[in-house]
Amino acid sequence: MPLHRERLAVFNRCMSDSTVQNLSGAKRGAGRPREFERGQALEAAMRVFWRHGFEGASLTALTAAMGISRPSLYAAFGDKAGLFREAVARYGVGPGRYVRRALGQATARDVAETLLRGAANLLTDPANPGGCLWVQGALVASEEGEAIRGEMSALRAGGAEQIQARFERARRDGDLPADTDTAALTQYVLSLMNGMAVQAHTGATHATLLGVIELAMKAWPV
Repeated sequence: MPLHRERLAVFNRCMSDSTVQNLSGAKRGAGRPREFERGQALEAAMRVFWRHGFEGASLTALTAAMGISRPSLYAAFGDKAGLFREAVARYGVGPGRYVRRALGQATARDVAETLLRGAANLLTDPANPGGCLWVQGALVASEEGEAIRGEMSALRAGGAEQIQARFERARRDGDLPADTDTAALTQYVLSLMNGMAVQAHTGATHATLLGVIELAMKAWPV
């Protein structure tokens, strides 16, 4: 499979509602039922990974947040990496669902603004751990986390390709100027989103980020 198709496949898998449904509804066999609610446990694990990243999230912190033992974690999710992959899928259809919503907007400008406003809402919501799981998860240095880093890089690259494809369609349809560099425009939007994540982490308010977005949209190609 070509690299760009592999990246898109990873992104689509993590943004699909059916991913979490299939994972949560997997057959458990004829044995004794789980002693915990899988969805709630996965939600708790997602938030631990969201706050600490893959490497920073210890098994002790994960099992404590999930309210289960290590044997139960291994039995339900295979290992820490398996749990992380399911947590990322849940993030895509939960807190990160604004990305899918943005890609469905009618104009390229609306796509960009929905992405930026969605990121601002997510990053400054006091109920959230802060930052972005798609970014936090890739901050690994050990050999154990190398595969995870690769998968998260592919996920982000797949998302970028989907945004660029949407902008390219807008260019062909006349919604963007014919000479628009859609690759550069995609990186412009993503750089703003990443920059807002840094600013929010250091205390920028929702109002501050909205001000940044309004200024950025004044530079939108017309």
